[in-house]
Amino acid sequence: MAALGWLTPRRRSATARSVLAGEASAEAARKTAQAETPPFDEAPDPTPDAPDAARSIAEAEAAEAPQAPAEPEFPVPGDDLAAAFFDLDNTVMQGAAIFHFGRGLYKREFFQRRELARFAWQQAWFRLAGVEDPEHMQDARDSALSIVKGHRVSELMSIGEEIYDEYMAERIWPGTRALAQAHLDAGQKVWLVTAAPVETATIIARRLGLTGALGTVAESVDGVYTGRLVGEPLHGPAKAEAVRALAGAEGLDLDRCAAYSDSHNDIPMLSLVGHPYAINPDTKLRKHARAHDWRLRDYRTGRKAVKVGVPAAAGVGALAGGTAAAIALHRRRR
Repeated sequence: MAALGWLTPRRRSATARSVLAGEASAEAARKTAQAETPPFDEAPDPTPDAPDAARSIAEAEAAEAPQAPAEPEFPVPGDDLAAAFFDLDNTVMQGAAIFHFGRGLYKREFFQRRELARFAWQQAWFRLAGVEDPEHMQDARDSALSIVKGHRVSELMSIGEEIYDEYMAERIWPGTRALAQAHLDAGQKVWLVTAAPVETATIIARRLGLTGALGTVAESVDGVYTGRLVGEPLHGPAKAEAVRALAGAEGLDLDRCAAYSDSHNDIPMLSLVGHPYAINPDTKLRKHARAHDWRLRDYRTGRKAVKVGVPAAAGVGALAGGTAAAIALHRRRR
Protein backbone atom coordinates (compact mmCIF):
# COMPACT_ATOMS: atom_id res chain seq x y z
CA MET A 1 0.00 0.00 0.00
CA ALA A 2 2.96 2.31 0.57
CA ALA A 3 3.49 2.41 -3.17
CA LEU A 4 0.08 4.07 -3.54
CA GLY A 5 0.89 6.80 -1.05
CA TRP A 6 1.17 9.39 -3.81
CA LEU A 7 -2.53 8.78 -4.60
CA THR A 8 -3.63 9.73 -1.10
CA PRO A 9 -4.29 13.47 -0.71
CA ARG A 10 -2.69 15.08 2.32
CA ARG A 11 -3.92 18.23 4.04
CA ARG A 12 -1.32 20.95 4.35
CA SER A 13 -1.53 23.88 6.71
CA ALA A 14 -0.34 27.37 5.90
CA THR A 15 3.41 27.86 6.23
CA ALA A 16 5.53 30.98 6.34
CA ARG A 17 6.13 30.57 2.59
CA SER A 18 2.41 30.27 1.81
CA VAL A 19 1.70 33.36 3.92
CA LEU A 20 4.45 35.21 2.06
CA ALA A 21 3.06 34.03 -1.28
CA GLY A 22 -0.44 35.12 -0.30
CA GLU A 23 0.63 38.54 0.88
CA ALA A 24 2.79 39.13 -2.21
CA SER A 25 -0.08 38.11 -4.46
CA ALA A 26 -2.53 40.41 -2.67
CA GLU A 27 -0.13 43.32 -2.95
CA ALA A 28 0.45 42.68 -6.66
CA ALA A 29 -3.28 42.31 -7.30
CA ARG A 30 -4.19 45.60 -5.63
CA LYS A 31 -1.37 47.47 -7.35
CA THR A 32 -2.38 46.17 -10.77
CA ALA A 33 -6.10 46.75 -10.22
CA GLN A 34 -5.51 50.34 -9.13
CA ALA A 35 -3.28 51.05 -12.14
CA GLU A 36 -5.29 49.25 -14.80
CA THR A 37 -8.95 49.32 -13.73
CA PRO A 38 -10.85 49.01 -17.03
CA PRO A 39 -13.86 51.24 -17.71
CA PHE A 40 -17.03 49.45 -16.74
CA ASP A 41 -18.47 49.76 -20.25
CA GLU A 42 -15.58 47.72 -21.62
CA ALA A 43 -16.66 44.61 -19.76
CA PRO A 44 -17.79 41.91 -22.22
CA ASP A 45 -21.48 41.32 -22.69
CA PRO A 46 -22.99 38.19 -21.15
CA THR A 47 -22.80 35.26 -23.54
CA PRO A 48 -25.90 33.87 -25.29
CA ASP A 49 -25.52 30.68 -23.24
CA ALA A 50 -25.89 32.66 -20.02
CA PRO A 51 -28.88 35.04 -20.47
CA ASP A 52 -29.78 37.61 -17.86
CA ALA A 53 -26.41 37.48 -16.12
CA ALA A 54 -27.42 40.66 -14.34
CA ARG A 55 -30.06 38.79 -12.39
CA SER A 56 -29.08 37.86 -8.87
CA ILE A 57 -27.95 34.29 -8.29
CA ALA A 58 -30.97 33.65 -6.12
CA GLU A 59 -33.35 34.83 -8.88
CA ALA A 60 -31.65 32.61 -11.46
CA GLU A 61 -31.87 29.56 -9.23
CA ALA A 62 -35.50 30.22 -8.41
CA ALA A 63 -36.38 30.46 -12.11
CA GLU A 64 -34.61 27.22 -12.95
CA ALA A 65 -35.71 25.26 -9.91
CA PRO A 66 -39.04 26.57 -8.58
CA GLN A 67 -39.15 23.76 -6.03
CA ALA A 68 -36.18 25.28 -4.18
CA PRO A 69 -37.08 27.31 -1.09
CA ALA A 70 -37.00 31.07 -1.43
CA GLU A 71 -33.77 32.70 -0.29
CA PRO A 72 -32.63 36.26 0.38
CA GLU A 73 -31.34 38.08 -2.67
CA PHE A 74 -27.71 37.27 -3.35
CA PRO A 75 -25.40 38.91 -4.15
CA VAL A 76 -26.72 41.85 -2.18
CA PRO A 77 -26.74 45.02 -4.34
CA GLY A 78 -24.63 47.83 -2.96
CA ASP A 79 -22.87 45.73 -0.31
CA ASP A 80 -19.37 47.19 -0.59
CA LEU A 81 -18.10 45.00 2.25
CA ALA A 82 -18.59 41.92 0.07
CA ALA A 83 -16.57 40.62 -2.87
CA ALA A 84 -16.32 37.39 -4.87
CA PHE A 85 -13.27 35.17 -5.38
CA PHE A 86 -13.16 32.77 -8.33
CA ASP A 87 -10.69 29.96 -8.87
CA LEU A 88 -9.62 29.89 -12.53
CA ASP A 89 -8.80 26.38 -13.80
CA ASN A 90 -11.96 24.33 -14.48
CA THR A 91 -14.03 26.89 -12.58
CA VAL A 92 -13.95 29.94 -14.85
CA MET A 93 -12.08 28.30 -17.72
CA GLN A 94 -11.99 24.79 -19.10
CA GLY A 95 -8.54 23.31 -18.52
CA ALA A 96 -5.42 24.73 -16.91
CA ALA A 97 -4.34 28.28 -17.76
CA ILE A 98 -0.67 27.46 -17.29
CA PHE A 99 -0.91 24.61 -19.80
CA HIS A 100 -2.55 26.84 -22.42
CA PHE A 101 0.10 29.46 -21.72
CA GLY A 102 2.79 26.82 -22.15
CA ARG A 103 1.31 25.83 -25.53
CA GLY A 104 1.56 29.43 -26.63
CA LEU A 105 5.16 29.74 -25.51
CA TYR A 106 6.06 26.48 -27.24
CA LYS A 107 4.51 27.80 -30.45
CA ARG A 108 6.82 30.81 -30.10
CA GLU A 109 9.84 28.52 -29.58
CA PHE A 110 10.49 29.42 -25.96
CA PHE A 111 11.34 25.77 -25.35
CA GLN A 112 11.58 22.41 -27.13
CA ARG A 113 9.11 19.54 -27.61
CA ARG A 114 10.84 17.45 -24.95
CA GLU A 115 10.25 20.17 -22.37
CA LEU A 116 6.62 20.49 -23.46
CA ALA A 117 6.05 16.76 -22.97
CA ARG A 118 7.69 16.88 -19.56
CA PHE A 119 5.62 19.87 -18.52
CA ALA A 120 2.38 18.21 -19.72
CA TRP A 121 3.23 15.06 -17.78
CA GLN A 122 3.86 17.02 -14.60
CA GLN A 123 0.46 18.68 -14.93
CA ALA A 124 -1.28 15.34 -15.60
CA TRP A 125 0.44 13.73 -12.59
CA PHE A 126 -0.61 16.54 -10.29
CA ARG A 127 -4.24 16.48 -11.47
CA LEU A 128 -4.36 12.70 -11.05
CA ALA A 129 -2.64 12.45 -7.69
CA GLY A 130 -4.21 15.50 -6.07
CA VAL A 131 -1.26 15.55 -3.70
CA GLU A 132 1.38 18.18 -3.06
CA ASP A 133 4.49 16.03 -2.98
CA PRO A 134 7.31 18.52 -2.20
CA GLU A 135 9.87 16.95 -4.53
CA HIS A 136 7.45 16.74 -7.46
CA MET A 137 6.11 20.24 -6.87
CA GLN A 138 9.68 21.60 -6.80
CA ASP A 139 10.46 19.85 -10.08
CA ALA A 140 7.34 21.27 -11.77
CA ARG A 141 8.05 24.73 -10.38
CA ASP A 142 11.66 24.70 -11.57
CA SER A 143 10.58 23.62 -15.06
CA ALA A 144 8.12 26.48 -15.41
CA LEU A 145 10.47 29.10 -13.97
CA SER A 146 13.35 28.04 -16.20
CA ILE A 147 11.22 28.85 -19.23
CA VAL A 148 10.71 32.51 -18.33
CA LYS A 149 14.04 33.19 -16.61
CA GLY A 150 15.83 36.09 -18.30
CA HIS A 151 12.76 37.28 -20.19
CA ARG A 152 11.19 40.67 -19.55
CA VAL A 153 7.87 40.87 -17.73
CA SER A 154 6.53 43.22 -20.43
CA GLU A 155 7.41 40.67 -23.11
CA LEU A 156 5.49 37.89 -21.37
CA MET A 157 2.52 40.20 -20.77
CA SER A 158 2.35 41.07 -24.46
CA ILE A 159 2.60 37.43 -25.48
CA GLY A 160 0.01 36.53 -22.85
CA GLU A 161 -2.55 38.77 -24.56
CA GLU A 162 -2.03 36.86 -27.81
CA ILE A 163 -2.20 33.48 -26.08
CA TYR A 164 -5.49 34.40 -24.44
CA ASP A 165 -7.04 35.04 -27.85
CA GLU A 166 -5.54 31.86 -29.32
CA TYR A 167 -6.30 29.31 -26.60
CA MET A 168 -8.34 30.68 -23.71
CA ALA A 169 -11.11 33.00 -24.90
CA GLU A 170 -13.31 30.18 -26.18
CA ARG A 171 -12.79 28.09 -23.04
CA ILE A 172 -14.58 30.36 -20.58
CA TRP A 173 -17.56 28.69 -18.90
CA PRO A 174 -20.57 30.92 -19.73
CA GLY A 175 -22.34 29.90 -16.52
CA THR A 176 -19.46 30.88 -14.27
CA ARG A 177 -19.02 34.08 -16.24
CA ALA A 178 -22.67 34.90 -15.48
CA LEU A 179 -22.09 34.33 -11.76
CA ALA A 180 -19.18 36.75 -11.82
CA GLN A 181 -21.27 39.28 -13.73
CA ALA A 182 -24.00 39.06 -11.10
CA HIS A 183 -21.49 40.19 -8.46
CA LEU A 184 -20.24 42.98 -10.69
CA ASP A 185 -23.79 44.15 -11.37
CA ALA A 186 -24.38 44.22 -7.62
CA GLY A 187 -21.49 46.68 -7.34
CA GLN A 188 -19.03 44.18 -5.86
CA LYS A 189 -15.41 43.53 -6.78
CA VAL A 190 -14.59 40.18 -8.38
CA TRP A 191 -11.13 38.61 -8.20
CA LEU A 192 -9.59 35.57 -9.84
CA VAL A 193 -7.52 33.42 -7.47
CA THR A 194 -5.16 30.98 -9.17
CA ALA A 195 -1.80 29.22 -9.04
CA ALA A 196 -1.16 30.51 -12.56
CA PRO A 197 1.32 33.39 -12.89
CA VAL A 198 -0.21 36.64 -11.68
CA GLU A 199 0.54 38.24 -15.06
CA THR A 200 -1.47 35.59 -16.91
CA ALA A 201 -4.28 35.78 -14.38
CA THR A 202 -4.39 39.56 -14.66
CA ILE A 203 -4.77 39.37 -18.44
CA ILE A 204 -7.70 36.95 -18.10
CA ALA A 205 -9.35 39.07 -15.41
CA ARG A 206 -9.04 42.20 -17.52
CA ARG A 207 -10.45 40.48 -20.61
CA LEU A 208 -13.47 39.32 -18.58
CA GLY A 209 -14.03 42.75 -17.09
CA LEU A 210 -13.22 41.57 -13.55
CA THR A 211 -11.56 43.66 -10.86
CA GLY A 212 -8.21 41.88 -10.83
CA ALA A 213 -6.39 38.66 -10.01
CA LEU A 214 -4.43 36.93 -7.29
CA GLY A 215 -1.79 34.61 -8.75
CA THR A 216 1.66 33.17 -8.24
CA VAL A 217 4.27 35.93 -8.07
CA ALA A 218 7.58 35.30 -9.86
CA GLU A 219 10.48 37.48 -8.76
CA SER A 220 11.74 40.07 -11.21
CA VAL A 221 14.57 42.58 -11.02
CA ASP A 222 14.46 45.66 -13.25
CA GLY A 223 11.59 44.09 -15.13
CA VAL A 224 13.41 40.79 -15.85
CA TYR A 225 12.41 37.41 -14.37
CA THR A 226 15.05 35.91 -12.09
CA GLY A 227 13.73 32.34 -12.17
CA ARG A 228 12.68 32.44 -8.51
CA LEU A 229 9.29 32.73 -6.81
CA VAL A 230 8.17 35.04 -4.03
CA GLY A 231 7.18 32.47 -1.43
CA GLU A 232 5.59 29.50 -3.20
CA PRO A 233 2.93 28.82 -5.85
CA LEU A 234 -0.47 30.24 -4.94
CA HIS A 235 -2.07 26.89 -4.27
CA GLY A 236 -4.12 25.39 -1.44
CA PRO A 237 -3.48 27.25 1.83
CA ALA A 238 -1.57 29.99 -0.01
CA LYS A 239 -4.77 30.91 -1.86
CA ALA A 240 -6.58 31.29 1.44
CA GLU A 241 -3.77 33.49 2.74
CA ALA A 242 -3.98 35.67 -0.37
CA VAL A 243 -7.74 36.11 0.02
CA ARG A 244 -7.31 36.87 3.71
CA ALA A 245 -4.62 39.47 3.00
CA LEU A 246 -6.62 41.11 0.22
CA ALA A 247 -9.77 41.21 2.32
CA GLY A 248 -7.87 42.91 5.12
CA ALA A 249 -6.37 45.50 2.78
CA GLU A 250 -9.73 46.16 1.09
CA GLY A 251 -11.72 46.28 4.33
CA LEU A 252 -13.97 43.36 3.33
CA ASP A 253 -16.14 41.24 5.61
CA LEU A 254 -15.33 37.66 4.63
CA ASP A 255 -18.62 36.42 6.09
CA ARG A 256 -20.36 38.46 3.40
CA CYS A 257 -18.04 37.36 0.59
CA ALA A 258 -18.39 34.46 -1.84
CA ALA A 259 -15.84 32.04 -3.26
CA TYR A 260 -16.10 29.59 -6.14
CA SER A 261 -13.91 26.60 -7.00
CA ASP A 262 -13.89 23.14 -8.58
CA SER A 263 -11.15 21.61 -6.43
CA HIS A 264 -10.87 20.14 -2.94
CA ASN A 265 -7.46 21.81 -2.80
CA ASP A 266 -9.35 25.10 -2.44
CA ILE A 267 -11.34 24.07 0.62
CA PRO A 268 -9.18 26.41 2.77
CA MET A 269 -10.21 29.35 0.57
CA LEU A 270 -13.86 28.29 0.36
CA SER A 271 -14.03 27.86 4.13
CA LEU A 272 -12.96 31.48 4.68
CA VAL A 273 -16.12 33.02 3.23
CA GLY A 274 -19.76 33.04 4.19
CA HIS A 275 -20.93 31.95 0.73
CA PRO A 276 -18.84 29.05 -0.64
CA TYR A 277 -19.81 27.54 -4.00
CA ALA A 278 -18.57 24.29 -5.53
CA ILE A 279 -18.36 24.76 -9.31
CA ASN A 280 -17.81 21.69 -11.54
CA PRO A 281 -16.53 20.00 -8.37
CA ASP A 282 -14.17 17.07 -8.12
CA THR A 283 -15.30 14.08 -6.09
CA LYS A 284 -13.70 15.17 -2.82
CA LEU A 285 -15.06 18.70 -3.02
CA ARG A 286 -18.55 17.43 -3.84
CA LYS A 287 -18.42 15.19 -0.78
CA HIS A 288 -17.19 18.04 1.42
CA ALA A 289 -19.80 20.42 0.01
CA ARG A 290 -22.58 17.92 0.72
CA ALA A 291 -21.40 17.49 4.30
CA HIS A 292 -21.27 21.26 4.89
CA ASP A 293 -24.38 22.21 2.93
CA TRP A 294 -22.48 24.30 0.39
CA ARG A 295 -24.18 25.15 -2.87
CA LEU A 296 -23.12 23.58 -6.15
CA ARG A 297 -23.16 24.45 -9.85
CA ASP A 298 -22.09 22.00 -12.55
CA TYR A 299 -21.72 23.33 -16.09
CA ARG A 300 -20.06 20.25 -17.54
CA THR A 301 -23.41 18.52 -18.03
CA GLY A 302 -25.33 21.48 -19.42
CA ARG A 303 -27.41 21.83 -16.27
CA LYS A 304 -27.24 23.78 -13.05
CA ALA A 305 -27.46 21.80 -9.83
CA VAL A 306 -29.09 23.93 -7.16
CA LYS A 307 -28.85 21.63 -4.19
CA VAL A 308 -25.57 20.13 -3.10
CA GLY A 309 -25.46 16.43 -3.77
CA VAL A 310 -27.05 16.42 -7.22
CA PRO A 311 -24.99 13.83 -9.14
CA ALA A 312 -22.87 14.90 -12.07
CA ALA A 313 -22.40 11.67 -13.99
CA ALA A 314 -20.82 13.32 -17.00
CA GLY A 315 -18.32 15.12 -14.80
CA VAL A 316 -17.37 11.89 -13.06
CA GLY A 317 -16.98 10.22 -16.44
CA ALA A 318 -14.69 12.98 -17.62
CA LEU A 319 -12.58 12.62 -14.49
CA ALA A 320 -12.40 8.86 -14.95
CA GLY A 321 -11.36 9.31 -18.57
CA GLY A 322 -8.62 11.75 -17.59
CA THR A 323 -7.42 9.40 -14.87
CA ALA A 324 -7.23 6.47 -17.29
CA ALA A 325 -5.30 8.56 -19.78
CA ALA A 326 -2.80 9.69 -17.16
CA ILE A 327 -2.28 6.13 -15.91
CA ALA A 328 -1.80 4.88 -19.47
CA LEU A 329 0.76 7.60 -20.11
CA HIS A 330 2.56 6.70 -16.89
CA ARG A 331 2.72 3.03 -17.88
CA ARG A 332 4.08 3.82 -21.34
CA ARG A 333 6.87 5.86 -19.78
CA ARG A 334 7.93 3.08 -17.40
